[in-house]
Amino acid sequence: MEGRQRHVIDLADRRAVEGFRPAAQETVAEAVRLKEAALLDFGMTESAVASWLFAKCPHQIATTAVSTAAVVASGDGTCLLLFNPEFFVRLGLDGVKFVLFHEARHLVHRHLFAEPELRADAVFELAAEVAINHVALIRLGRDSLPLLDGEPTGIDPRQIHTLYVADLRAQGLQPLGYEEFVHTDLRVYGELRRMKHPPVASHALCVHLTHESLPADPETVDAVASSVLLNSLLAARRGHRGAEGELLDLMGRTEDSSRAARLWGNLGAGALRGETSRTRRIDWWQRWLVDVLGSKLTDGERLVYPKKRGALLAALGQDPTLARRGPVRQKVLVIAYDTSGSMPNQVIEWLTALVGEIDGVEAHWLAFDGEVWPFRPGERVLGGGGTSFQVVVDYVEGRSTVGGRLFEERPDAVVVLTDGYAPPVTPAEPDKWIWLITEGGDDWPETHSPAMDCHRVTTGSR
Repeated sequence: MEGRQRHVIDLADRRAVEGFRPAAQETVAEAVRLKEAALLDFGMTESAVASWLFAKCPHQIATTAVSTAAVVASGDGTCLLLFNPEFFVRLGLDGVKFVLFHEARHLVHRHLFAEPELRADAVFELAAEVAINHVALIRLGRDSLPLLDGEPTGIDPRQIHTLYVADLRAQGLQPLGYEEFVHTDLRVYGELRRMKHPPVASHALCVHLTHESLPADPETVDAVASSVLLNSLLAARRGHRGAEGELLDLMGRTEDSSRAARLWGNLGAGALRGETSRTRRIDWWQRWLVDVLGSKLTDGERLVYPKKRGALLAALGQDPTLARRGPVRQKVLVIAYDTSGSMPNQVIEWLTALVGEIDGVEAHWLAFDGEVWPFRPGERVLGGGGTSFQVVVDYVEGRSTVGGRLFEERPDAVVVLTDGYAPPVTPAEPDKWIWLITEGGDDWPETHSPAMDCHRVTTGSR
């Protein structure tokens, strides 16, 4: 979901969706205003996860082709937010926030619970509605579901709990109290399964769009949701209390799932609880660098037929089109190693292995202190003089030579491993630079103008 893959939906496709029985212009304008206001509120207060998720939906389209709203993860790697403008205007701002939060959590929960047998179970679908709406009520500070024409726009978790209590008592069984009932997603599912006649979610009441022609492509869901959770975790690690609180709550509500536990372990999320994965050591900077490199060293393009988006266009009476995806050229990665810093050998070894695992990447290794020189991983690197980042910038950007030779490549990404103690620099393309700062170092690139990708390297066990 990174780089050029984000833009595979062309202008004609967008106009086809937007123009499907178009709503009045003033209605569309008001719906867009409500949507933007809701997303702004998410980013500042209520939900870091929802804010990151919708930031990864570059196509946010007002269309009457859907009756409510939907996050569509299609087969070409594109993520879209579709929303009915008339529906949003009738709901108002609080209702729109509830709908968007609900949609975001549906995508994340589908990622956490990817087992096909669960997704196909109508009782689990209801359990997901109960769990998501319970959290939405809490995080958005609501006492009740938003109303539309006097009717609730989704499944009321308290109403389901009431039906559950009546059913179990009629069987002579002991039900759980409400708070215990909604503690985790799978707890809700397990308790609903104890009912003699478990209810089934009515799609007319559910905000989440379930439509056979708009399935969520598993590969896209996995990529988007993983990136959203990782970005939220990074924000939490850097002191964003809202992100930390939301993720701790989400971890607690998914801890019954072995798949979710593995995912949290792979992300290193146990650090938020002061825990370590039992099966592996998580170096947070490593996981961060993998994600950032993935966003910069994106694949190129090849023609493919997007099945899911093709189904959407066919449903709207439009001709399907080919999308572009896949590698076309090698990407150039520069790794610059500050010899005056305190970078342990295992860092170089890990980064060497990582670069070797990235298809289509040409790596160039540099060592520097007050000057710069190329080296190969495994070679002995000496240094220790004064440190200058500018010598790296000048060499990488072709303004200086080493051994009488210019660096003639144009890098797609530059990774600098350093303690950060040297005068700040401003590269010509700062968005391509990634700074790894050793423990105790100066992480000035994060606060520099313009800010650059920056993370602190840790080498101790977690």
